[in-house]
Amino acid sequence: MTDVMTDTRGNQICRADFSVIASWVQPGERVLDLGCGDGTLLSLLIEQRGAIGYGIELEDEAVLAAVKRGMNVIQSDLEAGLSGIGDATFDHVVLSRTLQAVRHTEGILREMLRVGREAVVSFPNFAYWKNRTAVMAGRMPVSEDLPYEWFNTPNLRFFTLLDFEALCAHMGLVIRAREVLDENGELVQQEHNFLGSLAVYRLAVR
Repeated sequence: MTDVMTDTRGNQICRADFSVIASWVQPGERVLDLGCGDGTLLSLLIEQRGAIGYGIELEDEAVLAAVKRGMNVIQSDLEAGLSGIGDATFDHVVLSRTLQAVRHTEGILREMLRVGREAVVSFPNFAYWKNRTAVMAGRMPVSEDLPYEWFNTPNLRFFTLLDFEALCAHMGLVIRAREVLDENGELVQQEHNFLGSLAVYRLAVR
């Protein structure tokens, strides 16, 4: 299983992708967390990995929560792009469990790799076997990594590991690393597109 991460109070953080993302960040590296929410991942990267972290978040309550944590956060809509940020400003630009909720998928990936040396993306895998079983039974899947019902989900797109890797090939992006997790946060060693519930990728330009 991936290492359990804790916040500053010693509380366990259950997001398995956070520990994978953190393992790819080195001390002193600059990280931009897109859709950073309340700043949980940012604070962990800063406190436990020695990163220099910044976030972008749209929702008022989440921005306030992140600022209360002491995070540097810009309130902005990701769909508007990252035009206010210079090229190659960051080492890593992170988009965790959010890609499926953005409208301009290619645009945000290109922007991430314009402002950062590397893009780190995590997303739920629609081809996970439990999701396939739900669809075969005539229902939209609800799971640990797809927790919403069809009528209240913020997700706009449902895609698989193979779909995402085909997009990367289409865009000319290099997949530097990939980790695939099941619903328990365990690393999947084989049949990733069938047994994996959540995927985490490191991307770069050729």
